Amino acid sequence: MTKRIEAKHKIDRRLGENIWGRPKSPVNRREYGPGQHGQRRKGKMSDFGTQLRAKQKLKGYYGNISEKQFRRYYHEALRLKGDSGENLIGLLERRLDAVVYRAKFVATVFAARQFINHGHIRVNGRRVNIPSYLVRPNDVVEVKEASRQLAVVIEASQLAERDTPDYMEVDHHKMSAKYIRVPAIADVPYPTQMEPSLVIEFYSR
Repeated sequence: MTKRIEAKHKIDRRLGENIWGRPKSPVNRREYGPGQHGQRRKGKMSDFGTQLRAKQKLKGYYGNISEKQFRRYYHEALRLKGDSGENLIGLLERRLDAVVYRAKFVATVFAARQFINHGHIRVNGRRVNIPSYLVRPNDVVEVKEASRQLAVVIEASQLAERDTPDYMEVDHHKMSAKYIRVPAIADVPYPTQMEPSLVIEFYSR
């Protein structure tokens, strides 16, 4: 299990972007970074710095995945046919915690990870408690019946700040989601621009 060692709002401020699109993000009030040097004028970023920032943003968005695990997704993306950047996004969007978050069963991807770890999620009728489990097309992900009336689940399903994507069929009455297909990057509802091609370039150095 990945251990988050920094506050998620601090990730927003360090990157200077509201990467999850949350209304309470501190970037909405202060665009500069945290700390005493946060307001210092920044020079032009190098190619390496641009690629590193793209990697940090993508890793942060999916719950600050560990470097070891993220590098494993990079190697798998290269192995698959097609565009490596698109493949990388496809693998990340197949993660069970990403699917639970997209389905609006919980409010954040961090909450999704905890929710799965605590055994509240079933895939095709079988309990799965591994957030990095890769969902396949036509898999059905659902909140187990005993957990459907939890306050965090009800509140998340009513969030107006984001919609469920069209590569999933979601029924909030049954608290179930069918994963229709692996999305392309253009299909993923990121609140901010993601650049997986730069991530591929970073690891390809």
